[in-house]
Amino acid sequence: MALWAMDLGTSNTGLAQWDDREGRPLLLELPALCRKPGASDPLEAPRTVASATHVLDHLDWVSRIGTWPLIRRWFFLGRHALIGRQATDLNRLRVYPSFLPGFKPYLSTQPLRPVVRSGRRSYTARDVARLFLRELLAEVKRTTGHRIRDLVLTAPVDSYDMYRAELLQICRGLGVRKVRFLDEPVAAAMGYGLSLNRDRIILVVDFGGGTLHLALIALSAREAQAGSCRVLGKEARPIGGDTVDRWLMTEFCRRLGFRLSEDAQDEVVVSWFRLMLSEIRRVKESVYFNETDSFGLVPPERYRYLEEQLKGAAIDLTVRRSDVVDVLRANGLYRTLGECMDGVLGQAAQHGISIDAIDEVLMVGGSTLLPGIYPLFEERFGRSRVRAWQPFEAVVYGACVYAAESFSQSDFIMHDYALLTHDAETHKPEYTVIVPRGTRFPTPADHWRRKFVPTCSLGEPETLFKLVICEIGTNWGGQSHFAWDATGRLHKFGVGGGGASGGGGAVGATGNGDDGRIIVPLNESNPTLGRLAPPHSPSDRLPRLEIAFGVNSDRWLNATVLDLKTRRHLMKEEPVVRLL
Repeated sequence: MALWAMDLGTSNTGLAQWDDREGRPLLLELPALCRKPGASDPLEAPRTVASATHVLDHLDWVSRIGTWPLIRRWFFLGRHALIGRQATDLNRLRVYPSFLPGFKPYLSTQPLRPVVRSGRRSYTARDVARLFLRELLAEVKRTTGHRIRDLVLTAPVDSYDMYRAELLQICRGLGVRKVRFLDEPVAAAMGYGLSLNRDRIILVVDFGGGTLHLALIALSAREAQAGSCRVLGKEARPIGGDTVDRWLMTEFCRRLGFRLSEDAQDEVVVSWFRLMLSEIRRVKESVYFNETDSFGLVPPERYRYLEEQLKGAAIDLTVRRSDVVDVLRANGLYRTLGECMDGVLGQAAQHGISIDAIDEVLMVGGSTLLPGIYPLFEERFGRSRVRAWQPFEAVVYGACVYAAESFSQSDFIMHDYALLTHDAETHKPEYTVIVPRGTRFPTPADHWRRKFVPTCSLGEPETLFKLVICEIGTNWGGQSHFAWDATGRLHKFGVGGGGASGGGGAVGATGNGDDGRIIVPLNESNPTLGRLAPPHSPSDRLPRLEIAFGVNSDRWLNATVLDLKTRRHLMKEEPVVRLL
């Protein structure tokens, strides 16, 4: 039986199937429903399905038969609603009363609340959730030939029992025989590849389209296998990507001298408002990677009279990344994030847990990619603890790992790590990989071993032995993911089979090499691995040092440095940097 997992999100829903041959989850693409069929840009989360529903009125006789409870449990007859891209496209310029962009918040607390109207009938959040899941499962059957019978669903750690009970009843009514639930932070941990060989303290930052949630959890192997975790602290705010879009709209309209209101009674204004929001999202996402972009929206012919309201201002605005950062700062986003971190850490302290005891920080949700967000967490927790490269897929991938009960995999290193040296003649930087991506750990202490001749720069005797260790982000065989350089600048990989996108510059300084790699020096401020006594002479070209590297169970890169001249150890399995 095929194993399936679903991350039912407020804004977007992901569906994954376990691939036995490759031993990993695969995100299912439903071309008729997903956001961007065939697209490869990870920023667009192209294979997810918008959690939107448009209820259909005037069903044909086949569809009406398909609404009978006994029939819908075994067959998907007809079509009862439009979901995903079909629903959003239909309501792009005009919002119908039968359209709901997301039902999850209502299903959690008010399942019987009427939320849409189609014809003379009102539909509750429970009704809309059933229609959405029914059409999603039906599309899976049409696309893959599989009828989902075994499904793992993710749920927020603070969700009411009512939410899980509602989903359980709906799924069973749609013929899903086995339904299991997994706490979203646990799913994120599994999706980011954390094994369950020891207990962990994990901070999950979930920043999506509608809300910001921080949850500090204690995760043990037994709890994870039961699909749950112990919450040590949590903070939440009603801020998300949609909020940011409206902040930017307010600022852009101010700069254009245009007062735009969302008047639900004026169809033209509503349509124009939605078009501007769409353009704002495009520009916002563009400046994640580019220094500037132009906000330009030419009104369609039937909106041409609105140009008079622009007071002669051209609808063409240059937007810099710094402009977006200024808007986020002015609206208190960074301050709010700091307050949330302080709140969670304060609650952790009540359990006797310090910030140093937090093993990992996991970033999920598209809004974690906003400028300045990753650097906040990197500064507070250190680069080696922040996992942020798959914000859209981590939760659904983890749920699929749980569905397959693939708990036994050991941890592995997610980036290449290399020594920085320089060519003796050209002085160009060279990078020798000592721990390649995919390395399982712990490793032997001499996982990598070489002999070195000190460089003796400027022709002077060498007293200090220094080596700079770098993290190298690169393309993972075409897989889409994100990486951050030394300045906190975001880059994307795996787009159209290419390397990093966005930004350029010198290796190390901006972190983006000419070959598309992201190179970040990790110990540049303290590269010394030992003191040479006596100093090494420039005329002596014989190897002076033997160095070995290994990775311990806590992901620390340990160094052993032997002075071949004196047979004395300068270092012996001492930690240098922590790997990711």
